[in-house]
Amino acid sequence: MANYYQKEIETASPEQIRAWQNERLLKTIQHVWDNNAYYRQKMIDRGVLVGDIKSVDDLWKLPFLTKDDLREAYPYGLMSAPLSDCVRIQSTSGTTGKRVVAFYTQEDIDLWEDCCARAIMAVGGTKEDVVQVCYGYGLFTGGPGLNGGSHKVGCLTLPMSSGNTERQLQFMVDLEATILCCTPSYAAYLAESIHEKGLRDQIKLKAGIFGAEAWTEEMRRDIEEKLGIKAYDIYGLTELSGPGVSFECEEQTGMHVNEDHFIVETIDPDTGAVLPEGSRGELVFTSITKTAFPLIRYRTKDIGVLKREKCSCGRTFVKMSKPMGRSDDMLIVRGVNVFPSQIEQVLLTKGLTSNYQILVDRVGTTDSIEVKVEMTPELFSDTINHISRKEAEISDALKSMLGITAKVSIVEPKSIIRSEGKAVRVIDKRKLYG
Repeated sequence: MANYYQKEIETASPEQIRAWQNERLLKTIQHVWDNNAYYRQKMIDRGVLVGDIKSVDDLWKLPFLTKDDLREAYPYGLMSAPLSDCVRIQSTSGTTGKRVVAFYTQEDIDLWEDCCARAIMAVGGTKEDVVQVCYGYGLFTGGPGLNGGSHKVGCLTLPMSSGNTERQLQFMVDLEATILCCTPSYAAYLAESIHEKGLRDQIKLKAGIFGAEAWTEEMRRDIEEKLGIKAYDIYGLTELSGPGVSFECEEQTGMHVNEDHFIVETIDPDTGAVLPEGSRGELVFTSITKTAFPLIRYRTKDIGVLKREKCSCGRTFVKMSKPMGRSDDMLIVRGVNVFPSQIEQVLLTKGLTSNYQILVDRVGTTDSIEVKVEMTPELFSDTINHISRKEAEISDALKSMLGITAKVSIVEPKSIIRSEGKAVRVIDKRKLYG
C-alpha cells in the first residue's frame, strides 16, 4: 500500500492541481512585480504586465530566468522579501567566482521540508525508520533538505554529512539505519566498503534516496543488488529550493514533480518554444509558493521528458524522466557543479594559457577530474620541481573555486589537439545517461 505524507495533495485531481497552480501563479507574479525590480524590468522589456497573466496557459508570455540572471543580480537582486523576513541562505557554485545564493523565509523552509518528507514516505519511510543523511550539510542543499524532511516524517535522523566512511558504517550498523540518503556514487562506494569489511549481514537498509548527480539504470541495479535495497532518484536545484522538486515512488518509472509548488515545462533549448508533454526538451521550472526567492520560468539546462499517466502509487503529479543530458557545458563531478569557465578563470589568473582540456572519468565508484594545460614560454625552461609546484598551486586554487580536488598537469605547448582550430575542452569518459 502506498505511503503518503500529504495524501489529499499528492493524489489530487488534475483539475484541483491546475486550480492551485492558477491561483498561486497569479499570486506569485503579483508578489514578484511588487517586490522585485530586476524581474519586473524583464517583464516590461518583454512587453508583459501582471494583468496579461490570467492562468497557467499564459505562462509562455513571461521571460525566462537563467543562471546569467542569477549572476548579474547577485547577491540580493532577485530576492523578493525583506531581509528581515529571511532566515537562511543556501548556495551552490556559479559559472564565475560569484555563487548562486538562494534565500528562504521560515515558511519557504517548511514547504521545502514537506517536499522532502513526501520523497521519504514515497519510498516507504515512516516514523519507525532511521534515516542516514550523507549528503553535504552547510551551504549545500542536500543535507539540510533531507534532514528536514526526515524530521517532518518523524524518523530518527542521522545527520552524518559526507565523507568519513568508517564512521558512516559504524553508525549504519550500530543504529540500524534503514534509509540512506546520498549521491549515487557515494552509495556505490559505501556498498563496496560494506562488502570489503564483511558487514553485509549487519546492514538493515531497505531503501536509498540518491540524487545530485546523473546515474544510469545499470548503476541503480548494481547498488540495489549490493546493498539489498530499492534505490530511488530525487531531483532539485538550489535555485528552486533544493532536493524534493521531484522524487521517485515505488514504481521507479520517473520522478513526480511537486506540482502544488512548481510548474514545469519542456522547451526547445534553441528557440525557447514550449513543447507538448512527452517531448524531449529543456526543463523549465516556476516556483509558485516561495516568498523570498521565487524563480519564474527558470531554465535548468537539464534535458528531460514529462509524462502525465496513471501511476500505480496513486499520485497524480506529472512525472519527469531522469535528466538525459545538458543543454550547456556544465559537468557534475562528485555532486558538485563544474563549469569549464570556472577552470579557465583560475588558469588565466595564475598566468597560464586558455589552451586546456578537462578529463573526467569514473574509476570504480569515484569521479576523477584532471586538467591539462599547455605551458607558457616562461615555464618552458623551468625545472621539473618548479612545474610541479605550479601544478600544486593551480590544484589548490581549483579546489578553492570548485570545492573538489582536481589533478593538474602542465603539458608541452600545442600538445592539446585542436579540432578545426578549436580545442575540445571536455572529455567525459563516464557513462552517465542511458
